[in-house]
Amino acid sequence: MPVLVYNSKEGITMDNIKKTIIIGVLAVLVIFGVYFYSYKQSAPRETNNFVGAVNYKDATYIIEGQKVALKNGIAETESAPGSSSKIVTRYFGNETTADFDGDGREDIAFLLTQDTGGSGTFYYVVAALNTKNGYVGSKALFIGDRISPQVTEKGSGNGIIVNYADRAPGESFAVKPSIGKSLRLVFDVGEMQFGEIAPE
Repeated sequence: MPVLVYNSKEGITMDNIKKTIIIGVLAVLVIFGVYFYSYKQSAPRETNNFVGAVNYKDATYIIEGQKVALKNGIAETESAPGSSSKIVTRYFGNETTADFDGDGREDIAFLLTQDTGGSGTFYYVVAALNTKNGYVGSKALFIGDRISPQVTEKGSGNGIIVNYADRAPGESFAVKPSIGKSLRLVFDVGEMQFGEIAPE
């Protein structure tokens, strides 16, 4: 910050004061601009309203319209405000990799389970996009309740095949899943979600 120096011959004029104030304001603006630019470069950025995570097991996913932030592959939330009942979301596995968004990086698809406090265990498939800012979680696609997941395979392009065993229509959940099914999916980057490919 410039310092006013009193000249006994000229005195402190209004012009000198104005110049000093202007220089001081400009110096503050420059310092603020440098700080703001540095912060923007180092701060985590958002992609499609999702914040990138260092690990895909710590990313945020959208399940039934709700954000679920995993920590080490698990998340617990209240089923209702003030309720002791918890909704528990867990990383299940059955991973496969592919470049779902076409950016040259390998992304990951895997299964999540969600227990809502009842007898059901709901299975979902999600993708974690490996962006330059970290892993970005997708919306979850529901597969089934109390199914028996098998291997998940890489399909063609940005597609995958989710294999699992299910029950026949009308069968009780007490019956062990025994009917093999394969769900052929393709990732829609715009929707941030897998969609089923219509059978030929």
